[in-house]
Amino acid sequence: MTGTLRKMQSSLTSPISYQLPVGDQTVDLNALIGKSITLTYSGNIFCSNCGKKTKKSYSQGHCFVCMRKLASCDMCIMKPETCHFDQGTCREPEWGEENCMIPHYVYLANTTAIKVGITRHTQIPTRWIDQGATQALPIFKVATRHQSGLLEVALAEFIADKTNWRNMLKGNGEVIDLKSQGAALIEQIRPKLTELSELFGATAITELDEEVVELDFPISEFPSKISSFNFDKNPEVTGVLKGIKGQYLIFDTGVINIRKFTSYEVTVSY
Repeated sequence: MTGTLRKMQSSLTSPISYQLPVGDQTVDLNALIGKSITLTYSGNIFCSNCGKKTKKSYSQGHCFVCMRKLASCDMCIMKPETCHFDQGTCREPEWGEENCMIPHYVYLANTTAIKVGITRHTQIPTRWIDQGATQALPIFKVATRHQSGLLEVALAEFIADKTNWRNMLKGNGEVIDLKSQGAALIEQIRPKLTELSELFGATAITELDEEVVELDFPISEFPSKISSFNFDKNPEVTGVLKGIKGQYLIFDTGVINIRKFTSYEVTVSY
């Protein structure tokens, strides 16, 4: 089948179920583990927003014009602590109301090491799956994305806020006691919590007492050495599919980040 790629769809089953969108069709990837697959890039990229052909992909699948005008491509999406909605300068205020001015969660995840992250309430557990986390624990619920970003920055003084993707693809790492780690981290940022509660109101930030979510990825064999494919350098990716973790396909010949190549027109054969 031929079509433009989008990020893999997933479901929290055991192991996690993955589907690869290719144009209007989807490929059941779990059924292909252990089989040979070839992905061939045509050289065409079509903007995921306006559909126009673009020479280069910006912000994961957009043309330059859409990247500059869409709120979903603004820097505050990557750094929510810089949200400028209250200043009246949001690129798309209605989009901001629907996506940023809604409840968000601050969580801890195990991606071979402990990290902090944030996500909309509608993106649980998808966000954890996309990051390749084997464990996840929500520790705060907040009223807006901006508030979640401020908490993430506070926690990032003590733990990582990014995933080491190479380590994540080499194995699952050791189990972490996220409950005890979370309790300790909350006390470490207690002064900041008090400050934010005074700023946004006593009900804006809620400390949670949730159970750890375990995630099991469909992998028959982890790679001993990480070699990544890049359609911009080599239009063909081929090999035996050994597993899927995060947004990566793991082949016996290397790995590819599907999300990175959103909007690339590809033919998938197997």
